[in-house]
Amino acid sequence: MTDSLVRRSPISTVNNQPAKQYALVSEAGRCAPRHRISIPGKMRFSCSSSFPVEVTDMSLAGFTCDALLTAHPGTLCWLTLPGLGALEAEVVRHGNQGIGCSFKNRLNPAVLDHYVAKYQMP
Repeated sequence: MTDSLVRRSPISTVNNQPAKQYALVSEAGRCAPRHRISIPGKMRFSCSSSFPVEVTDMSLAGFTCDALLTAHPGTLCWLTLPGLGALEAEVVRHGNQGIGCSFKNRLNPAVLDHYVAKYQMP
């Protein structure tokens, strides 16, 4: 699958006009079911050291973590989870609930299923 197919999501076609394209999966709204989880991980922003986080929400398209550092939308980051290499993402929001990020490439459904089965919150 090419990067453009993964990151861009058509919404609709009206009167034979091209479908609207989005640069990030998260811009198309909730395009994948989210799962409440609790995964210890590490996050690193571009040009900085990694720091521990807890991933509290995850979908095929992105995640939310409890990072207390301020990160502006568009900031590149890398998330490392137990047993998995660093996943590139981009910050899409920061607020009281932590940092919300969109993965550069969607997760493989089997990878998401593994983490949901092991770390899902009751």
